[in-house]
Amino acid sequence: MTIPSERTRAIIATKDFLLMLLDPKVTPKVPKAVRDWALGLLRHYPGTYDLMQAHRGAPGSFGKPDAN
Repeated sequence: MTIPSERTRAIIATKDFLLMLLDPKVTPKVPKAVRDWALGLLRHYPGTYDLMQAHRGAPGSFGKPDAN
């Protein structure tokens, strides 16, 4: 079973992963199409404010983003 803090941590880690895909120094062999896809996903990805709102509205589902 996933607890709220784990769910929030996974969302933040996924954003970090997508950001890594965009950096050719960190991931040099990633194709341009994958980089473009990651960029498109990040354009609409929830930020810290969004995660805090999710936590406030559904604390049983999302942990505080700064507590992770």
